[in-house]
Amino acid sequence: MEQRAGGRPNILFIMSDDHAAHAMSCYGSRINRTPNIDRVAEEGMRFDHCFCTNSICAPSRAAILTGVYNHINGVRTLSDRFDGSQQTMPKLLQQHGYQTAIVGKWHLGHGGESDPTGFDYWDILPGQGDYHNPAFIRGGEKRVVNGYATDIITDLSIDWIRNRDKDRPFFLMCHHKAPHRPWIPDEKHARLYEDVEIPEPETFNDDYSNRASAAAAAEMRIDRDLTKKDLKIDPPEHLTGAALKSWKYQRYIKDYLRCIASVDDNVGRMLDYLDEEGLADDTIVVYTSDQGFFLGDHGWYDKRFMYEESLRMPFIIRYPRHIRPGSVDRHMVLNTDFAPTFLDYAGIPVPEEMQGRSFRQIVEGERPEQWRTSMYYRYWMHMSEHAVYAHYGIRTEQYKLIYYYADALGTKGSTDDPKPPEWELFDLKKDPYEMINVYDDPDYARVVELLEKELYRLQEEVKDEKYERPDSLHSR
Repeated sequence: MEQRAGGRPNILFIMSDDHAAHAMSCYGSRINRTPNIDRVAEEGMRFDHCFCTNSICAPSRAAILTGVYNHINGVRTLSDRFDGSQQTMPKLLQQHGYQTAIVGKWHLGHGGESDPTGFDYWDILPGQGDYHNPAFIRGGEKRVVNGYATDIITDLSIDWIRNRDKDRPFFLMCHHKAPHRPWIPDEKHARLYEDVEIPEPETFNDDYSNRASAAAAAEMRIDRDLTKKDLKIDPPEHLTGAALKSWKYQRYIKDYLRCIASVDDNVGRMLDYLDEEGLADDTIVVYTSDQGFFLGDHGWYDKRFMYEESLRMPFIIRYPRHIRPGSVDRHMVLNTDFAPTFLDYAGIPVPEEMQGRSFRQIVEGERPEQWRTSMYYRYWMHMSEHAVYAHYGIRTEQYKLIYYYADALGTKGSTDDPKPPEWELFDLKKDPYEMINVYDDPDYARVVELLEKELYRLQEEVKDEKYERPDSLHSR
């Protein structure tokens, strides 16, 4: 068994794109089985309350790398380039003797300052990348690699581990494209679920009543907004209404799950390789996704909203030397916490400017002092792409308060089309599916008062600014 001086662990960070927790069987999925991903949870810890601070790809990735919120790291939208000169967790690991690598999806802009920095090796997909025969960029050189992206990313990751310096610990970010839209499966899984009817979610036929107008305005509906590219074939001509919507859902969700099946197989390959090489005991393995995703929930696909299915990230972690198998935790952890946690395990001081906090104590079964009981979220891309209103808010253990300030504020990647601002409040204990906005309910007046106070406290804490509308429409 390989054991290095100092006992610093290797870190294998596997991240997929748009893989919702409720499409993982270790999270009790009604629609999917992920036996290899489940191994990480069964042999480690599952976090039930891991949340992103901005439910969109590039901003979440920037938060993971830097340990700070998007208004600090500069990646608020998909149109913002990542400034590679800023401090990042891979840079610090590299400076303290770790071998560092990223393979697969980077999606933080390619060229100049947006090339990966802090990595000894990088081999990345340009932009979103392709599922079949994708191009990769390694050290500035672009090439096409034949095969399926998920398999290739795993092959390249295993090759890098095999050829590493075995006298030093490693940090590898293995980033899958799947199951990102347009959900193109590989041949092995192309007919999976062919004769199976996937259950529709509880909120599949949400009519968006009892909510702020942002829900009804969003353009991510299964019945209306999926394209021919998404569905792969034209719908049967005889189908209309609810029957057509159900048909589209089955087309969408089966391809989504087929893509995940390939990810699951390849996670199994990575875990088997660690076992075969005697690396498992000395390697922290994390499986996560960059945010959640709507799987027909509220009749939607995509993400962006602060609603639970979009906000929640899967996060499971295995480290046999320090984590009790089969552990489950409900502390509130964020994507900004990942960097401090990895640095903590590597024995590296966490910079004061990092806004996240190490949750190593939690992982190892201890109860930390004064852990957060509320979290702050902000989505900046007003009316862009899926027409989701810009909003911010907080989630506590029981409540969620969302303020749709609905203004681009000149933000790159947003549309200058302001809407009247609105509030939503959900009692997650009574209304876990977030179907009834109780913001104006007199019974919740005191709750609103306390939550707004906490919202502004958190905004100040993370150094974000309270929205002040520049015209006659304003927040209360």
